[in-house]
Amino acid sequence: MSASEAQRGSSTLEPPHPHGTTNGRTFGPGRALRQGGKVLPEHARGHNRSLLLQTLFHQGAMSRADLSRETGLTRVTISDLIAELIADGFVAEMGVREASGPGKPAILVDLDRAGHRIVGIDLSGSDAFIGAVLTLDGDIVARREVPILTDGDVVGAVVQLARDLVGDAHAPVLGIGVGTPGIVDERGVILTAPNLKWAGFDLQSALQGALGLPVLVANDANAAVLAEYTFGGAGDDVLLVKVGRGVGSGLLASGQPMRGAHFAAGEIGHVTVGTDGGPVCVCGKVGCLEAWLAVPALTARLAAASDEDARIGILRDAGERLGIALAPIVGVLDVSEIVLSGPPELLDGPLAQATVETLRARTLAEFHDGVRVRMTEQGQDIVLRGAAVMVLSGQLGVS
Repeated sequence: MSASEAQRGSSTLEPPHPHGTTNGRTFGPGRALRQGGKVLPEHARGHNRSLLLQTLFHQGAMSRADLSRETGLTRVTISDLIAELIADGFVAEMGVREASGPGKPAILVDLDRAGHRIVGIDLSGSDAFIGAVLTLDGDIVARREVPILTDGDVVGAVVQLARDLVGDAHAPVLGIGVGTPGIVDERGVILTAPNLKWAGFDLQSALQGALGLPVLVANDANAAVLAEYTFGGAGDDVLLVKVGRGVGSGLLASGQPMRGAHFAAGEIGHVTVGTDGGPVCVCGKVGCLEAWLAVPALTARLAAASDEDARIGILRDAGERLGIALAPIVGVLDVSEIVLSGPPELLDGPLAQATVETLRARTLAEFHDGVRVRMTEQGQDIVLRGAAVMVLSGQLGVS
């Protein structure tokens, strides 16, 4: 990512706490590489630390002089902060740059990408909870999963999974990120997750108490969109639709996550799409998007199709329903990109094409004809990688 791309986020928001936070609200401001407004003195050092880490995260090794030019900070400030970050174990000297002229060759510094690990956990699967140990670059180096116990100790299983992954890290763990189905508030309390039978459950505190590490918990689709933004090259205004056992979405506007007044932004699965009836949803309503699009329901209809033309018709119908649900969002928020996450054999092709056609028919062509609908390239690890971004943002101010 170039410096200009990394500067797209707002630079006028309050910067991260000097040593990061554990509530995930620092995501976004770290994306801005240059200070665009006054920063309060008590926050300035933390802001500048995040600025350096953000620059190194996206651009790789560079000299202290390079960092000074790139960030606009003085060389004295750079030297002071780099010394502090080396002492904290977040930055390392990488040797000298090849000399191209007279003078002493510059010493390069970079994030100590092997010095820490992140634990990511995805609770959104239908059969198993999945966890991984990730590098600071989002690469998975170890993986575990445990079957979902319908009548067992679900919390105990999640805690043990996290504990086993910490043991697999073989390096200091920066934090634990968790993506879960349901509605999650900013403190990591799961307000409701019917599939896991959780309501008002403080998963974040439960994990922190058991493991003694920073923990961040978010809705799985909200975690997924962070992975698409940081590792998948998505723009600042993007909607990610996650299709699995249910249907949900994560939304970024101007590089900032949108959670809503009741933390339920993106809960599009139970929006009714059309006035022509449709399948009965598990929630009891008729014609919810989830009843048309969720993997179990869509797979069952495809299995009953008489031939290939009928299969294509079913996929196109599901895509049209998705377009109906998304058109008002595109019209109101002017998102530039819609990313689909789920089984590509279902979502890619006729379904995605019908979504595009419906969006074009139902929005103002002059402004929204260019909305892009595409599959994610993050695959099934998108929630795990998004959980890593939550930790990077909360602990280092990096996104």
